[in-house]
Amino acid sequence: MTTNDLLADLHDIGRTPDGGYTRLAWDSSTMVLREWFAGQAAALGLDLVEDGNGNQVAWWGGGDDALLVGSHLDSVREGGPLDGPLGVASALAAVGELRASGWTPSRPIGVVNFTDEEGGRFGVACLGSRLATGAIDPAVALALRDDDGSTLADVLRARGRRPEAAGRAAWLASVSSYVELHVEQGRWLAPADAAVGVATAIMPHGRYRLDFCGQGNHAGTTAMPDRHDPMLAFAATVLAARELAGAADARATLGRVQIEPNSTNSIPSRVTAWLDARASGVGELDALVAGIVARAESAAAADEVSLAVRTESVSGAVEFDHALRHRLAALLDAPVLPTGAGHDAGILAAKLPTAMLFVRNPTGISHAPGEHAEPDDIEAGTAALTAVIQDLAS
Repeated sequence: MTTNDLLADLHDIGRTPDGGYTRLAWDSSTMVLREWFAGQAAALGLDLVEDGNGNQVAWWGGGDDALLVGSHLDSVREGGPLDGPLGVASALAAVGELRASGWTPSRPIGVVNFTDEEGGRFGVACLGSRLATGAIDPAVALALRDDDGSTLADVLRARGRRPEAAGRAAWLASVSSYVELHVEQGRWLAPADAAVGVATAIMPHGRYRLDFCGQGNHAGTTAMPDRHDPMLAFAATVLAARELAGAADARATLGRVQIEPNSTNSIPSRVTAWLDARASGVGELDALVAGIVARAESAAAADEVSLAVRTESVSGAVEFDHALRHRLAALLDAPVLPTGAGHDAGILAAKLPTAMLFVRNPTGISHAPGEHAEPDDIEAGTAALTAVIQDLAS
């Protein structure tokens, strides 16, 4: 099957009325996707392994010095159709084509479906690969809660898994390189008239939780000067993030917020918000976040509102393996480009040589229904990944 055929299989899974996709880790949609992945692995004659974190790896051959390819199948809320699934489907299609051709690899090849790359349910991005590599303490990960208050440990048990098995993945010790194909996030390849590109680096990226606590009260009877409204400090923080990130050519987004009691005629007692910040360097990221927090603290103090800030995850700058990325760029005669988005490849880069390929996205939209790649470009990306597998495993 082609990559487009495989993606067509997934068209209705997790589809929302607005045309987007909501596929959060371990929800009903991702459970269907996990079964789909297992079925495709079986159809290709691959040996499926699931580690204690829920990552699925379908193996062609066994032993050390393995090449890993793939991505993830989960999405953000109301996300697009390609972020993650394109990488998994293209890896399956490439391996299927190579097996059908009679080609025999010189090293094992694994196709991976990492769990919870987006962090849409428990708040920490790349949770499956972080656990597999030891980048996060299993006890910390298992205690993470979703919006319903369920911990990751609770959810794993409910899905028939053993939380105590979470942590470093034994299979990773046999892997010596990883290549991930992904839909382009941004719009660089279209002006360059290129269907496929090779990634150079990932910007430093952090996620932070801000809890503004004030005094709940009646919206009609409480005079404006008497209010301790945490929403005002939150609003000032949103404006500060926009101003400071714009001045630094960085990125700052407050895209998730919870309000208590969330009543039209009540002054909020608490506002919890999550800041996503990215910058060109670690020092720049630290300065950006410090500036936003300082402005948030000042706004909170003005209305006698308390503020607590907690860092949930930080990923430093990732330079993809120079030798590997130059080899792929020369092999494919493809342009190189940076990315502002985090990926499982960025987590694995701390342990082994990794590289990323991007498929042209003419809309430049990602994490939203407008995310798109033309069918011909999708197959061009698959052909590139197939060539990479052959080159690295011959």
